[in-house]
Amino acid sequence: MTTTARSDATLTTGVPMLDLGYQNRQVADEVAEGFARVIDANEFILGSDVAAFERQYAAYLHVDHVVGVGNGTDALVLALRAAGIGRGDEVVLPTNTFVATAEAVALVGGVIRFVDCGPDYLLDVDALGAAVSNATRAVIAVHLYGQVAPVERIRGIVGDDVVIVEDAAQSQGARSGDRWAGALGDVAATSFYPGKNLGAFGDAGAVMTGSAAIADRVRALRNHGGLRKYEHTEIGTNSRLDSLQAVVLNAKLARLDGWNDERRAIAARYTEALADVDRVTAPTTTPGVDHVFHQYVVELDDRDRVLDGLNAAGIGAGIHYPAPVHLLPAFAEDSPGAGAFPVAERQAGRIMSLPIYPGLDEGAQARVVEQLVARL
Repeated sequence: MTTTARSDATLTTGVPMLDLGYQNRQVADEVAEGFARVIDANEFILGSDVAAFERQYAAYLHVDHVVGVGNGTDALVLALRAAGIGRGDEVVLPTNTFVATAEAVALVGGVIRFVDCGPDYLLDVDALGAAVSNATRAVIAVHLYGQVAPVERIRGIVGDDVVIVEDAAQSQGARSGDRWAGALGDVAATSFYPGKNLGAFGDAGAVMTGSAAIADRVRALRNHGGLRKYEHTEIGTNSRLDSLQAVVLNAKLARLDGWNDERRAIAARYTEALADVDRVTAPTTTPGVDHVFHQYVVELDDRDRVLDGLNAAGIGAGIHYPAPVHLLPAFAEDSPGAGAFPVAERQAGRIMSLPIYPGLDEGAQARVVEQLVARL
């Protein structure tokens, strides 16, 4: 923690954008015991702890298969490959997402078709119809900031012949009705990067699916293209969830719902505190969706000035994301250019993420709101 001077000469404790200490302390003993067990057994890669996590996360999501992999980007790549998406196949995805969503399509040789987002930051289903063509083989539904994308509406537009891939990296524990994010489409990919709602102690990821064929292919692809040692049926990669990360994920999975409840409570306090602040637009939740608030994203004018002021005061606000993917240099060849997706482009200049994580106490949160309102 840091301290920063205030105009009234009093001192206030800084508030970080993310603090994992509260969660890590809760699992410390269980993780230490698990690490000792793995080390003693010399079972570091695809061991019994990995198998246990795959079973437990599948049961949690009510999905038939979970396959642990090395990271979230690999999860997207392997999900696409296992679903038969490859060179020249057209894939539609929202431009308001983390770069890995589009990067995965490029890595399998697919053709990227961007689409705008709606006011809720999710893929604009009304714009999807115009983006889909006879060449479209897949749509990636991104569950952004902890809210579930409208997968059922997407299915109604694209039909059953187009693969729906869920990018569920920010939505562990989120639901639409009685179904969990990660169990809504044909195949889903997630990241367990440390800052996620369900985070490892390093890079980790998983693919989720109801298809035994897709799951078996991911298991082979993650292990150099073979299910058994020295039997390689196709060119794969090395992307295996290691046992030490599985120990962490098993311990944290048991606490995920409680931590998500804390996130919702924090989000509700923010929304209440900002309800009468005209120059800040708070996020909304789609009816029927259990939002898990991986990020709490507000919109405001003069965002950069306000953000700089908050950071200078020790408030760890940030931007997710400062540019839509179609405006990133790496995707210039796939982009129709500036102005093509006005909602995402406008939002990128106005959005700001406020600190939200289990363990953020009400006093610290009140300081965030106080400092924000003071800079408007």
